[in-house]
Amino acid sequence: MWTQASALLLLFACCFRPAEAQNDGSRRQSIWDDPIQFKTKENDLCTMIVTGQREYTRLRLSCQSNERSYWCEYVGKPYTCRSYNKNPRHFFVQMMWGLRKLRNACQAPRQIQPHMCRKATEESQMVFSSASFSRSWPEDPSRTSPRPQPARPRPTAPTGPDSARQTSTKASRVSPSVRITQRTSPQPTTPPEESNAKRIARQYCWRSLQGICSFIIGLFRN
Repeated sequence: MWTQASALLLLFACCFRPAEAQNDGSRRQSIWDDPIQFKTKENDLCTMIVTGQREYTRLRLSCQSNERSYWCEYVGKPYTCRSYNKNPRHFFVQMMWGLRKLRNACQAPRQIQPHMCRKATEESQMVFSSASFSRSWPEDPSRTSPRPQPARPRPTAPTGPDSARQTSTKASRVSPSVRITQRTSPQPTTPPEESNAKRIARQYCWRSLQGICSFIIGLFRN
């Protein structure tokens, strides 16, 4: 009987302890229970604390050194990335790799998307929310580019009674020399009537002899 009890106790110890150790290991790797710490280029000690696992995930980054301290927050929906759901902690570890290269960890880009979710939608990005100091972002070039101005319509010639009045006014301002030139221009004269001798010569004589024929016919008719 003691042998059976000892065997059960030994079996329980062998099965329970690895499971407990595994649970402790997963708890240590949890991003919500074990914050990520790193140092920046200026040797600021920073801590990344992640909260929220449903609608929005919030990242609070706190940094301090002997000379300064600051914080900032990022908000997003990283769970929309399939790779994030497999290893959430590695998502923020990849963020940390970029933040530790900065002099100020809160001077990171406005939107951060780790490499493991580079093919995911923009919804999975972590977006800057607030900070302990004011930040300014460069404006979108498409918004600041000057818009083309509409072409101004060209003036058209006026029509109607007002235009006739303006035309008469302009005509009255013409210099006297122009008016005199227009009045003294020679009028076209009507061609003289053709004589009977020329008409008969044109009808009955060759074209080269019409002058002689008309002269002879004129002598006979006179």
